[in-house]
Amino acid sequence: MEVIEKKSQDQATGYKSIYYPPGGILLWIIIFLELITFGLGLMAIVYYGRLEPELFQLSRQQLNAGIGMVNTLFLLTSGYMMAMAVHRFREGQFQKSGKYIQWTLVGGGLFVVLKSYEYFEKLSSGIEVDGNMFFTLYWLLTGFHLIHVLVGMVILGWMMFKMKAVYADITLTDLEAGGAFWHMCDLIWLLLFPALYLIF
Repeated sequence: MEVIEKKSQDQATGYKSIYYPPGGILLWIIIFLELITFGLGLMAIVYYGRLEPELFQLSRQQLNAGIGMVNTLFLLTSGYMMAMAVHRFREGQFQKSGKYIQWTLVGGGLFVVLKSYEYFEKLSSGIEVDGNMFFTLYWLLTGFHLIHVLVGMVILGWMMFKMKAVYADITLTDLEAGGAFWHMCDLIWLLLFPALYLIF
């Protein structure tokens, strides 16, 4: 009987490892839908950019590519920290995992602060969402991405808080789900940055 139960558990574990990605299928369905949404936005940039190439080129020149590059480094660094947090958690080093989550949040916080400064700079210059098609897409896509970063920070902040409790009930699946969401934010920004900030 025990052998049969053990075999069933092994099969269940094997089934999960084959069919369930880190964080669970539901999360990856959400990530897939989010990537489709941003993908449509990127296609809009390409489409309207071909209709009005001079306008898009001049508009890109009004963005601060230096700020965009620094923010890219912030997100990439925080993404690395998140990967290390999951790695340490797998090894049972929960305290170190929590420290890496803290650094992940620092990177996300720096991104939010710098992005907020960039928004203030644009609004002060009179660049608003209805300026032209380029800036409409700029505000919508970067604003939507910023919301995702803030949501990711709330999720990771909650996990870090729970991990500090005496009886932490955070599982590896929970942390992998948070990590997958955070890496999605990284990936989306890596697509938005060249499409919006770099002149081709």
